[in-house]
Amino acid sequence: MGDVLAGFHAAWEFDTDSVLIRFERGIRTPKLLQALGERRVPYEALAAVEQVPGKRGTVVLRAVPRPGADPLMDAAAGQLKEGCDPYRLVLPAERDALAGYYADEIRSALGPCAADPAERHLVAAPAPPLSFKAYDGKASFDGAAVAFRWFWTGASSAKWKAGDQRFPVDELSGVEWRSPDAAGGCLRLVRRGQAPDEYPGEADQDPAAVVFGMGYGLVHESLPFAAAVLEAVRSTTPVAALRLPSARPDPGGIADRIRHLGALHDAGLLTDDEFSSKKAQLLAEL
Repeated sequence: MGDVLAGFHAAWEFDTDSVLIRFERGIRTPKLLQALGERRVPYEALAAVEQVPGKRGTVVLRAVPRPGADPLMDAAAGQLKEGCDPYRLVLPAERDALAGYYADEIRSALGPCAADPAERHLVAAPAPPLSFKAYDGKASFDGAAVAFRWFWTGASSAKWKAGDQRFPVDELSGVEWRSPDAAGGCLRLVRRGQAPDEYPGEADQDPAAVVFGMGYGLVHESLPFAAAVLEAVRSTTPVAALRLPSARPDPGGIADRIRHLGALHDAGLLTDDEFSSKKAQLLAEL
């Protein structure tokens, strides 16, 4: 096709086998779309395309991805607000006929398996390295492993006892993302052979999870992170390890963490042996 259909906050550029979705930058564009920048979506990744009336004199063209085709939408699991949907293009109402034309063009390009779930991801997730701040720790992903580093101001005593965590991708079977815009927001890693009913309590007690909160784990940071991890977990080929730059440990930060461990010990939440062991681990980082 080769044409471009420009709407509010995004433009769709049509090719023979895919559509390139480019998102605008600006204060009116949702931060998730700005973070994504652009996404190339093969027609074989789509199940359908819809054209519906929008609000305030607009028409909406929305592509429907096949389940399993896009790690971002799989991770979102229907939790995205309408305005943050990367498959939604809003146009002025006078372009209704044009929208209908391109909807028909996309429908004619859909593959024979459009009604079936995709066997593999067909749309790329954001590339690592990625990181974001949750309420109780910092989450980092380098392409090979997910790391959680706990904050002494937010992490529970259970997480402090467990210590900072590192989860190689090949030990994971999935990732659960709960939007920070709703109660109970978190990102939880699912380890191989682990069922949901085997999670160790709430996310704030689980060393394989980080908890969101007001101003933490924002959608435009935590969802692309979850999508990248999910893509790596489900990939049938090894993911190249893009290592995060190494940095020397902050002595002041380690001192703060030791003081926090001391407070937990004084409160009876850590035994003498647990306190000594964790303190030795932190001192070894210097």
